Order: sequence, then C-alpha cells, then structure tokens
Amino acid sequence: MSRRILIAGNWKMNCLQADGTALAADLASRMKSGSVKCDMLVCPPFTLLKGVLDAVAGSGIAVGGQDCHAAEKGAHTGDTSAWMLKDLGCAAVIVGHSERRTNHAETDAVVKAKAEAALAAGLMVIVCIGETLDERDAGKTLEVNRTQVQGSLPDGATAENTVIAYEPVWAIGTGRTATPDQAQEVHAAIRSELRGKLGEAAANGMRILYGGSMNAKNAADLLSQADIDGGLIGGAALKADDFWTIAQSCP
Repeated sequence: MSRRILIAGNWKMNCLQADGTALAADLASRMKSGSVKCDMLVCPPFTLLKGVLDAVAGSGIAVGGQDCHAAEKGAHTGDTSAWMLKDLGCAAVIVGHSERRTNHAETDAVVKAKAEAALAAGLMVIVCIGETLDERDAGKTLEVNRTQVQGSLPDGATAENTVIAYEPVWAIGTGRTATPDQAQEVHAAIRSELRGKLGEAAANGMRILYGGSMNAKNAADLLSQADIDGGLIGGAALKADDFWTIAQSCP
C-alpha cells in the first residue's frame, strides 16, 4: 500500500525567536519554489509556535507541538493542552518522545492519555516508541516496541490521525544510527503488531517514521525500506539545507 512519506522536524529546546523564525521562513521559501514528494511538519518549542506558524503560512508545511497535557484545561501550571495547540493553528503534536519518557518518567499509560487528548482536540498525533541500548543488547527490541504499541496507541487511532515514530533510544542524538535492515526489521514488527490491534487496512495505511539520527547522508537508504514511511528528525531539522535534503531524498 502506498503511504505518503512524512518528514517531521523536532526542534526540541533549541532556537530563539530570530533564529527559529528565520529557519521556518527559509524552509517555507524552499517549499514555495521547489517540490518534494512528502508531507512536511516542523515542531518548534512552544515559545516559537506563533512565529513559525506565521512564517510557513501558505507554504504547505504543517506545524506541531512537542508535547501536550492529557487534560483540556485546569490547574496544571507550566503545561499546554492539545486544545490550546489546535486553537493556535497547530496540526499535530508529538507524544511519548524518549526524552519525555526518560526525563519526566512518562509511562505508556500517560502517553496514551496524551495521545487520546490530541485526537479529541482534532490534532494528528505522533506516538513515539523505542528501546534502550540495554534492551537491544538483551535481545528485547521487538518485545519492547510491541509492548509500547499496545500500551501507548490511543483508542480511536486510524491511519489518518495517528503516526508511529520508532526511535531507538541509543541512536538519538548520539550519531549512531540503526542500519536500514535493523530499522526495517523493527518497523515491520510494529506494523505486524498494528495489524493485530487495528486490522489489516489501518495497519497498512498507518505511517511509521524512523527517529534515530536520520540525516542528509543516510535518509535515502532508510527511506527506501518497505515499512519506513518518513523520519522524525532532531539535529538535522535545525539546518535548513540538511532538512531540505532529507525531504528531497523521499522516493
């Protein structure tokens, strides 16, 4: 089944207003003057969302948040709800990134609740899963990812509103990358798990992104794999040339 590739940039906690807006405007200009065979999404820090939304308006680049709270509103100091992101003009949100799972002790149940809030607010949700180096060395890679799919996928998930991002924790920000064959093996196992949970049609249509140090040099090889439907890009998303090269690598 043909799935349109999604190239998503996770800017993490980087960029101030001037740099972030300039990066977004650069990408928007390239989109308007060129063409890519993929959907493009950028997820800047909360402080940059409005400026980035304005900078990419009309370019075809979507904007998303990096996290959301499970509640619509309330006494949650420092948090942002999915409804607030939607109200601002965002199209998507990332939940369950390994840095959230590690630094904020987020469980599969917490990730699922956030994902369900995102769907309720009308956002597309990118649900992140992935194993640590210790888990990979222990031969638990497929088991860990299957368990996280079962525990983190929101009720109501469809191929249209939900994306899975497989991000081997040992490859995030380290410069280490799973080989195309290693990544494909896990992506295929994730899709198999989705078939059991959602059915054949939804599993075949749902996009599964690779999120472990994809860059301008390795993107083409990774994106050529049958079950890799795009990338959740970290460091390379902060450089317009690199992010654009990744987008142009889409088959």
